[in-house]
Amino acid sequence: MNRLSRLFEVYSGADCALITSDINRRYFTGMKSSAGVVAVFPDKAYLLIDFRYIEKARATVRDAEVIELKKLCPQLRELFEKHGAKSFAIESETLTVRELNAYRHFFTKMNIDDSDALSNAISDMRMVKDDDELSCIRKAQEIAEAAFDELLPFIREEVTERSIALELNRLMFEKGAEDLSFETIVLSGANTSMPHGVPSDKKVRRGEFVLMDFGAVYNGYHSDMTRTVCVGEPDEDMRNVYGIVLRAQEAAIEAAKAGITGEYLDAVARTIIEEAGYGECFGHSLGHGVGLEIHERPNASPNYKLPLSPGTVVTVEPGIYIAGKFGVRIEDFVILTENGCENLTKCAKNLITL
Repeated sequence: MNRLSRLFEVYSGADCALITSDINRRYFTGMKSSAGVVAVFPDKAYLLIDFRYIEKARATVRDAEVIELKKLCPQLRELFEKHGAKSFAIESETLTVRELNAYRHFFTKMNIDDSDALSNAISDMRMVKDDDELSCIRKAQEIAEAAFDELLPFIREEVTERSIALELNRLMFEKGAEDLSFETIVLSGANTSMPHGVPSDKKVRRGEFVLMDFGAVYNGYHSDMTRTVCVGEPDEDMRNVYGIVLRAQEAAIEAAKAGITGEYLDAVARTIIEEAGYGECFGHSLGHGVGLEIHERPNASPNYKLPLSPGTVVTVEPGIYIAGKFGVRIEDFVILTENGCENLTKCAKNLITL
């Protein structure tokens, strides 16, 4: 059963579901585009898409009838009448107020489900990755890791953060990335205390940490990893903090499995950091889902009290950030299974000195 057919197994609040966001349109049709609407009925689905994409859509989309988009609302009305639909649902997370008002103005006699029900149902579907999705995620991670391995000799004294980031990006594209998962983070020295700092023209100095958070995109799917290395020898405090973060991360990966809550998984790592006296220096959650978006459900955070499902992909990225001194983050991401997890990140996590 394809994804479009499965949608009405998890959503039943209206006669038709309108998929309008770029990400979800790609998830359901397999085709990347910057425009278009998927109208999903219990017995059939349609992709309405404009002239720019029509040839590609007719050649590639298999699970929905492709219709050239001329005037959206009149065309939707024809489909609603054809299927006897009295109501439709919209994606509350992404549809704009202006777009919703346009629907309300045109479809005055139809009920519109503008609740979170459809968006939540789609998020639930996307959380659990199928074999094809996992294959793309694995490939994206292989690209990122190969780039990281080749990058290491480039990291040395006097090289700037920005130069390292540009080289890492170049290597990922060279090795097959279609895009970057996000703007690559490369920080050094005291800048590493900023979890999401921006690469600057600061030059790397001997005895400093270099923190790199990066990922590649392959066929729409993202990877995500962070490694912290040292140029020269770290001091005792740096080694100690690195060891605490590593222990917290390894403990969380050991505990990760389907059925536990995101809150529990976060607490496994957080407790180790807190007991070491650095609780206030770990201010973000342990992890997040990864797939067609770099941040998606589920989350491994103190506020995520739902059980994690088998087949979900979650990052495990504890960190300690000491303002004005340095920071350490180590990030892998894993597939949760009934009995544990599969770590998709193969790079060594011992403290690398360059």
